[in-house]
Amino acid sequence: MKFMVILRGDEYCEPGSMNQSLLAEMARYNRALIEAGIMLSAEELHPSARGARVERSNGRRTVRQGPFGEPGGLIAGFWIWDVASLRDAIEWVKRCPLYEKVDAKFEIRQLYDFGDFGAADVPHLDHKRSEPRVPA
Repeated sequence: MKFMVILRGDEYCEPGSMNQSLLAEMARYNRALIEAGIMLSAEELHPSARGARVERSNGRRTVRQGPFGEPGGLIAGFWIWDVASLRDAIEWVKRCPLYEKVDAKFEIRQLYDFGDFGAADVPHLDHKRSEPRVPA
């Protein structure tokens, strides 16, 4: 089963100021995830001040530059894991140095598999990277 483990933002990650010791511990943790064969992907996001929000509400479209509100409501990064169960994902999160050292919030969500959509015509995504394209 594939799960996305979402790390919520906090006062440490939003300004992009995680300390070097904790970064080293996170590197060891990520290495353990890789060695266990469960990590498929992982990314950390830049602070929201370097991003934008594109929204549509009540027929109105807006684009707003960051930063965006309180860090706890933001996503700081994520992992994609392939584990046997939600319980296994929870146990791996409990081993995360952030869970041990700082007030961290994680959200664990199972990913849909193409088979979950039945006979729906869902195109298969080719994971090969191509040149970036800007929509017309």
